[in-house]
Amino acid sequence: MKYVIMFTSTPELDAAVPPERQQEVYARVYEWFGEHAAVISDSGAELQPVETATTVRHAPEGPVVVDGPFTEAREAVGGFTVIDVADLDAAIALARSWPMLEIPGTSVEVRPMVVDYSQFEE
Repeated sequence: MKYVIMFTSTPELDAAVPPERQQEVYARVYEWFGEHAAVISDSGAELQPVETATTVRHAPEGPVVVDGPFTEAREAVGGFTVIDVADLDAAIALARSWPMLEIPGTSVEVRPMVVDYSQFEE
């Protein structure tokens, strides 16, 4: 079953991590992608910082464009990837091995993908 796993962090806490520690964890992130290449069906992407986000939002007069991310949350999505594993337990086990989870304020959201669009047909 396919899942999108979204890697989030808290920008303020990210800024407090010493550069040497960031490089150490990033090296392990690259290793993580290599170790799990067999179940990664789409390598996804790392996103630019949250300050670069632009949002098109509903408004009564029609869609409006605003600066910033789409949520008011402290955490921001920093990247994502698509995995293909047996079930949610396997997806969670993979997410738990994400090296960035050693840094405070990080998390990994696991969400199943829609693969059968017939469920939306009437």
